[in-house]
Amino acid sequence: MVESDVLIVGAGPSGLMAGRELAKAGLKVLIIERNNYLGGGFWIGGYLMNKITIRHPGERILDELGIPCEKIKEGLYVADGPHACSKLIAAACEAGVKVQNMTDFEDVVLRKEGRVAGIVVNWTPVSALPRQITCVDPVALEARLVIDATGHDAFVVKKMEERGILKTKGYGGMWVEKSEDLVVEYTGEVHPGLIVAGMAVSTTFGLPRMGPTFGAMLLSGAKAAQEALKILT
Repeated sequence: MVESDVLIVGAGPSGLMAGRELAKAGLKVLIIERNNYLGGGFWIGGYLMNKITIRHPGERILDELGIPCEKIKEGLYVADGPHACSKLIAAACEAGVKVQNMTDFEDVVLRKEGRVAGIVVNWTPVSALPRQITCVDPVALEARLVIDATGHDAFVVKKMEERGILKTKGYGGMWVEKSEDLVVEYTGEVHPGLIVAGMAVSTTFGLPRMGPTFGAMLLSGAKAAQEALKILT
């Protein structure tokens, strides 16, 4: 997996969804995740309740993945976080996505004319080791396209900002309905070779934050895959 068609940074709902769609289309996809688990906040839902809320039209993804949900009122659904998360992880893996856990994003690989051509990674525990024994060199993973699905941190985009290539606006105050619609709308390529998905979109474009609601995360991941396919095929 040193070379892939698409590298996805972050194995939350948007990253997993994007990976599933791309792998289903026959592309070689690798997701890197800094933690020892997958799913981001999807598993625990909102406020440690293990329930997730999904606004219309996100319920179509639940139906597609076979995730049971309950309609609370018009346009609003609730599902069990662990069930939904495990179904999404399984769907991504069954589609052919490969995952590398405990792997930290460190930097971008830049090629001709500044195009993003991969990422630099290291072992997550390295950052917790004493400085005297952390001489662990990172490695480069190359890809035709990189997707930043790292949530509000937007690690890949922020690294581009650090290099003076991009400028982020930072996410705004919470406005659930507005944010969900805008995150999906703004999902796409922000620099040659780099697509943003999920809450990384909010941080990049200065959109409102959305709290524990996940419909847009799934839909943004699906849209990121569509945008990637437009570029790669």
